[in-house]
Amino acid sequence: MRIIGLDVGDKTIGIAVSDALMLTAQGIETIRRESWQSDLQRLQELIVEYDVDKIVIGLPRNMNGTEGERCDIVREFADHLKESIVDKDIIFWDERLSTVAAERYLIAADVSRAKRRKIIDKMAAVFILQGYLDSNPQKL
Repeated sequence: MRIIGLDVGDKTIGIAVSDALMLTAQGIETIRRESWQSDLQRLQELIVEYDVDKIVIGLPRNMNGTEGERCDIVREFADHLKESIVDKDIIFWDERLSTVAAERYLIAADVSRAKRRKIIDKMAAVFILQGYLDSNPQKL
């Protein structure tokens, strides 16, 4: 059993997956969004490939904790996901500053700007999933 983490954006979906012991998150890919059908099909393939039991989706709350338009878009995505993949738990995780943290991490690792653009969403998904894993060690 593993957990998959998603950073859902307009153009891409960053994806991370936990290890089998659910201690660490690893980035696996970034989906370039084309259509609901192709996005959901690729996610379904990854869920089967990694034997995923839960899905953690980053919820981009405002800095004051309220939910804005971006949260509505992510919740709509989750609704489509539930219709397509009904037997998996979907958990929303506050992702405030996950992209900022991922960017800082990549800059500290001296990753070029061009390479950062290609992997930033995958790294944000890692930060989202790792935050969930670290905060819920007994509840997984």
